[in-house]
Amino acid sequence: MAESRNANAKSSNGKPSGAVNPYAIDLNNFTKRLNLLYSHWKEHHNDLWGSSDVLAIATPPASEDLRYLKSSALNIWLVGYEFPETIMVFLKKQIHFLCSQKKASLLEVVKKSAKEAMGVEVVIHVKTKSDDGSDLMDIIFHAVLAQANSNGHDTPVIGHIARESPEGKLLETWDEKLKNANCELSDVTNGFSDLFSVKDSVELTNVRKAAFLTSSVMKQFVVPKLEKVIDEEKKISHSSLMDDTEKAILEPARIKVKLKAENVDICYPPIFQSGGEFDLKPSAASNDENLYYDSTSVIICAIGSRYNSYCSNIARTFLIDANPLQSKAYEVLLKAHEAAISELKSGNKISAVYQAALSVVEKDAPELIANLTKTAGTGIGLEFRESGLSLNSKNDRILRQGMVFNVSLGFQNLQAETKKPKTQKYSVLLADTVIVGEKIPDVVTSKSTKAVKDVAYSFNEDDQPKTKHELRGSKTILSKATLRSDNHEMSKEELRRQHQAELARQKNEETARRLAGGGSSATDNRGGARTIGDLVAYKNVNDLPPPREFMIQVDQKNEAIILPIHGSMVPFHVATVKSVSSQQDGNRTSYIRIIFNVPGTPFSPHDANSLKFQGSIYLKEVSFRSKDSRHISEVVQQIKTLRRQVTSRESERAERATLVSQEKLQLSSTKFKPIKLLDLWVRPPFGGRGRKLTGSLEAHANGLRYSTSRPDERVDVMFANIKHAFFQPAEKEMITLVHFHLHNHIMVGNKKTKDVQFYIEVIDVVQTIGGGKRSAYDPDEIEEEQRERDRKNKINMDFQNFVNRVNDVWGQPQFKALDLEFDQPLRELGFHGVPHKVSAFIVPTSSCLVELIETPCVVITLSEIEIVNLERVGLGQKNFDMTVVFKDFKRDVLRIDSIPSTSLDGIKEWLNTTDLKYYESRLNLNWRPILKTITDDPEKFIEDGGWEFLNMEVSDSDSDKSVDSDQGYVPSDVQSDSGSDEEDDDSESLVESEDDEEEDSEEDSEEEEGKTWEELEREASYADREKGNDSDSEEERKRRKIKALGKSREPARAPTRPPARPPSRPPARPLARPPDRRNVSGSLTKRPKLR
Repeated sequence: MAESRNANAKSSNGKPSGAVNPYAIDLNNFTKRLNLLYSHWKEHHNDLWGSSDVLAIATPPASEDLRYLKSSALNIWLVGYEFPETIMVFLKKQIHFLCSQKKASLLEVVKKSAKEAMGVEVVIHVKTKSDDGSDLMDIIFHAVLAQANSNGHDTPVIGHIARESPEGKLLETWDEKLKNANCELSDVTNGFSDLFSVKDSVELTNVRKAAFLTSSVMKQFVVPKLEKVIDEEKKISHSSLMDDTEKAILEPARIKVKLKAENVDICYPPIFQSGGEFDLKPSAASNDENLYYDSTSVIICAIGSRYNSYCSNIARTFLIDANPLQSKAYEVLLKAHEAAISELKSGNKISAVYQAALSVVEKDAPELIANLTKTAGTGIGLEFRESGLSLNSKNDRILRQGMVFNVSLGFQNLQAETKKPKTQKYSVLLADTVIVGEKIPDVVTSKSTKAVKDVAYSFNEDDQPKTKHELRGSKTILSKATLRSDNHEMSKEELRRQHQAELARQKNEETARRLAGGGSSATDNRGGARTIGDLVAYKNVNDLPPPREFMIQVDQKNEAIILPIHGSMVPFHVATVKSVSSQQDGNRTSYIRIIFNVPGTPFSPHDANSLKFQGSIYLKEVSFRSKDSRHISEVVQQIKTLRRQVTSRESERAERATLVSQEKLQLSSTKFKPIKLLDLWVRPPFGGRGRKLTGSLEAHANGLRYSTSRPDERVDVMFANIKHAFFQPAEKEMITLVHFHLHNHIMVGNKKTKDVQFYIEVIDVVQTIGGGKRSAYDPDEIEEEQRERDRKNKINMDFQNFVNRVNDVWGQPQFKALDLEFDQPLRELGFHGVPHKVSAFIVPTSSCLVELIETPCVVITLSEIEIVNLERVGLGQKNFDMTVVFKDFKRDVLRIDSIPSTSLDGIKEWLNTTDLKYYESRLNLNWRPILKTITDDPEKFIEDGGWEFLNMEVSDSDSDKSVDSDQGYVPSDVQSDSGSDEEDDDSESLVESEDDEEEDSEEDSEEEEGKTWEELEREASYADREKGNDSDSEEERKRRKIKALGKSREPARAPTRPPARPPSRPPARPLARPPDRRNVSGSLTKRPKLR
C-alpha cells in the first residue's frame, strides 16, 4: 500500500481499461467526463482549481513499480488509457496533446466529439523519437499566451500537479519551459481529487467487480490456505503466502471468479504479518519470517485488487487461541469499524466517520484510545489513496453519494500478557471497501466475513487444554473450528462427556429461565376443529326452485339438497350432511340413507351453527325408498361430489384466513438479464387433474416467483418470509433442488405450506425396460451413462450459478438484516432413518437438520431444539431412535426411527460439536404426558434436577448403589408395599410399547394367581375340551405345551421393555429406564424358578 505504488491502467501500448475493442476509446464516456471536467473547473475555479486559466498535465514514462499518479488517473478517467510521456494542456476553447504518433492516432477520434459536445478544438502535436518536443511546446505556450491576451491577462495562471516531479527527457524539458515561461503556477491537485471523488455508474461497477475479486480471494483462497497450513503445522513464510495470493488475484479463474485476467491487477503486494511484528501503515510489506500460529498469536492479512484500474481493499485479523484481552480488543475494533461504516451516508461530514469509531472505543475500552489508528481510512478509486479524502477527525468535507472509501481501522502495538516473545505484542486491523449511499452504505467486500466466530480459532495447546465449553464459560471467543488437538491424555469420549455435562448445566438454567418467564406458552398448533360459516342455503322461501316432481333434488347452485318430507320440499345445506349411502334389496327396491351432523354425537364437529342454536331440534337421519335405482345412484353421486367440493372450498378458505399477509412482489427491471432457472417442478404440486407442467423460477427485487404457462399456477416467495434456504445437488439422488423453509405459511395452489421446493429430475425416475433398441455402437450403454452424468453435472452447475447470484442479491445492504444464505447439506454427516413412514437419508447443515428428498420434508432448526433423546440405545440393538424435543413444549416432539446403530457415534459427535445436549435411554418414551407434566409444574421440574431425569448413567449408578448384586430375587410383597396409588391409575404410560396392553394383562394375571406350570397345563386342557378339541393327537398337545411354556417364560425378558406408568410430576431420576433387579423380581416373584 505504499505511496509510490502505482498502478493505474496499462499503458497505451498495452490494453485499454474496460473497452471491448483493445484500441478503442469510449466516446460516450469521453464526452460525459470532458463536460464534467470543464463544468467542475468553472464552478470551483477559485477554491479548488487555484484560479487557473490553463490546466497542464504531464504523464511520466511507464514504470515497472506500482505507483499511483494523478496524471495517469486523469488519462484513464478521461479516455480509458494511461498515456505515458504525454502532455495534455486544457484551455478554454482548445485541448492540446503532445504525444507519439501511435497515441495521436488513437486520439484522432475524440476531435469530433469534443467539438460537438463542448465546442472545444482538439489539437494533437506528434513528437518523433528523435525530437525533444521543444518546438511543439513553444506552439502550445503561444496558444496559452494568446488566450491570456484575449482575456486581458498579461500573466496566465497555469494549473499543474505540483507533487509529481518530472521524469524523462520530455517532461524535464516541459518542466523547465514551464518555470521559465511568463506565467504563474498553481497546484490543482485538490481540483482533480474532488473531481474523481464521486464515481459514476460505470466506475462503481468497476469498483464492485474489484471488490468481489478481493473478497473472493480472501474467502476462497487466503482463509482455506491459512487453515490448511495451521492444521497441518506447515512452515511457510509471509513472502511465500504473498506470492501465492498475488497469483490468485492475477488468475481469477483459480478461485472460480469470472473476470478477465487482462483487466485485473493487484493494488499492492499482499501483506501477511504475524509473530509480534506488525505495521498497520499502508507502506507495510510481507517479510521472509515464517507464519507464526502458536497460542495467543495474531495473523493480519491485507489484500487489494484492481479491475479496469479501479482499486478495492480488504484486511482481516485472525486470532489463534485468543486470551480475554485479545478477544476484547478485537470485539471493540469490530464494533468501532461497523460504527464508522454506518456514518458513510450522503450529507454527513467526513470527520463524523472517525468520531463514530472513536466514541465506541472511548465507551467500551478507553485504555485502547492511544493505540487506535489516527485515521479510519481514505478515499479509494483510480488511486489507492485519494488525497483530500482522509477519514480523520479534522476533515469537514461533506460526503456525497457515489464516493468510495477504504475504511481501515486498527489497534497498534497492544500488549498481551504472555511469556512468549512473539506474542507479547500484537495488533489488530480491519478494512473494507465501502460505497457511500444515500441512506445505507454499501460494503462491497462483505462477502468475506469478519465476525468473531469466523476469525477466531481454537487449538487447545495450553498445558491444561481448554475444551470448547470451557472457552464459552470464560466468555472467550467462540471458535470457528478446532483444527487440531495436542491433548492425548483425555479420550474423545471423555471430552464429549465433559462438554455434555456443561451443556446439561447450561440447558437446565436456560430452561428454568424460560419456564419462569412463561416462554413455553406458545399456541398449541396440534389442530383445531374446522368451523363453517353460517350455513344458509336459501335466504327466503321464495328462493327455492319449483319442484319438478315430488322427489329428491340436488341444487348445485345453492349447494343444497331438497328432500320431500310430509308433502313438503325441505332444503338442507350440503355441509350438514355427514354421509350418504344407497342399497338395493331383492325386490329391486332401492334405499337411500342420509345421515346428518348432529351436535353431541361422538366425533361430530362443533361448528358455529350448532353452538348458536343449542336449543334446536336436529334431524339425525333420513331414509327414502324408490323403485328408480338409477335415480338413487345419481342422487348419491351428486351429493357426494357437491359435499366434497364444498368441504374443499371451506377448508381452503379457512386455511387462507390464517395466512399472514405478505408484501407485494416487486418485479425486477427488464433491462438486465433475469436470474432464472428453467424447467422446474414444484413441491407441493399444484392441484387439478390436468397434465402437470414445469415452470421457471425467477429472482426479483424482493422475492422469487415460480410460474408455469398456466396463469393460475404461480408461487411468490418473498425474501423477508424465508427462514432457511437450501441447495442440494444430485449426487446419489435423482433430483437437484432448492428448498425454502418459511417463517409464515403460504398457499401453493390450494395447499397451505411452510416448505416450498423446486427441483429437476437429473435422471428419468421411470424408465421403460426394453422399450428401445440398444445402439450397435454402444451395446453396454457406456455412452448413455456418460450422457446422463454430463446432464447431471450441467443441471448441478446451473443450480449452483443461480444460487451464487441469489446469494449476491442477499448480500446487498437492504437484505443484510434477513441474514439469508443458501445452506448446503453436509452429506458426510448424514444418516439413514425413518422420520415419517419411509426410510430417508437425513443430513445436517450449518443451522438445520434436513431431509429434502422424501415427502413430507423435514426441516429442524437447531436453535429451536431443547434436547435430543437417543432411545432404544443398548448392546445388541441393530438400530435406535432419535427424539427431538423443541423449546416450545406445546409442540409435538419429532421422532426419527430405525437409525442404524453404526451411526450412533457420528450423531453424538455432531450433536456435541453443535452444542446440543443429548441423552440416551433404553426405551421409547411417551413425550406428551412428560411435557404436559413439565408445563403444569415447572418449579417442581427444576427442583428435581431438570432434564437430568433422562441421564441414564446417573440412574444406573443409583440403582447399583441401592441393590446388592448378590441379593437375588426380592419378595414380591416388598415391591407391592412400595407401590403407590398413582401407579395403579389409568393415566397414559410414559413408556411406549406395541405390546404394553398384552404384557400388562399377562403379568397382572400371573402375579394375582401365581399358578404353577401344572395348573396352567390343566387349565389349557380344560379349555381344549370345552372347544371340542378333545380329539387332538398327543403330538398336538405336546406342541401346545411347549408353546405355552415358551409364552410363560417370555416375561423374564422384561428388562429390555418394562411397563411403566406416569408419575404426577417428572422425578429427579429417569422416568423410563431398564428396571433394576428389585423391579424385575417384583414382577416375577410368584413364578417358579426353572433350573
